[in-house]
Amino acid sequence: MGHWFYRNILEPGKLPMLLALASFVLTFLLTRTVTRLIRAGRGPFKNVTPGGMHIHHVVPGVILTVIGGFGAVGSGRQGVAAAVFAVVFGMGAGLVLDEFALIVHLDDVYWTEQGRQSVEVVVLATALAMLVLSGSSPLGVDELTPDERQNRAAVILTVVGNLLFALIALLKGKVRMGLLGVLVPALALVGALRLARPESYWARRFYRRRPKARARARLRSIRHDRRWAGPRRAFQNLIGGTPDRVPPRDP
Repeated sequence: MGHWFYRNILEPGKLPMLLALASFVLTFLLTRTVTRLIRAGRGPFKNVTPGGMHIHHVVPGVILTVIGGFGAVGSGRQGVAAAVFAVVFGMGAGLVLDEFALIVHLDDVYWTEQGRQSVEVVVLATALAMLVLSGSSPLGVDELTPDERQNRAAVILTVVGNLLFALIALLKGKVRMGLLGVLVPALALVGALRLARPESYWARRFYRRRPKARARARLRSIRHDRRWAGPRRAFQNLIGGTPDRVPPRDP
């Protein structure tokens, strides 16, 4: 274990990345635990409301992210300073992305259905960071042999091709496949080949005069959502808490 840790983490200079990821995940989990206790009225924790104004934890998160980011850039990849700033950056990023939905909607949607976006982004960011730690390089460059890397044309074609697949997957509404496909080109290729989501730009642009393709895309989307909506919601509720139920409006 010690040899593996040295060869795969310490020697290539990935310790700051590992510390940033660990502090990011722990900060997110601790923050969700505290906010759920506040919501339930349990424990000593309270919202920070100086002068009656609610200070969201995205505020200290932004401050920590800026300090950790600039400090990490200035300290390099080795030494105690790099490790400390990596932890600070991870803590700040955890606080910021925990309120990602608030930033998107410019509203306090933390305990609403829209607030689930924060959990999705944190899970996606964690997956991307873990792929980087595992040795994945963007756009499939790590899959080239040493001889192929010497060939500039091969590198350019590989990068451009994989970037195109990832872009098509994003345009088709396959956000997770598109983003993860930047590090795992096979995922981008699958997302690029599959039918687009019916509400995506690709479907609106290229399925406009193809009623059969629109119908197939809509049917596939319904089946996919029906299959995965339940497990996804259960996982999100486990990590982030169950959103508030909005009472139905009177007719």
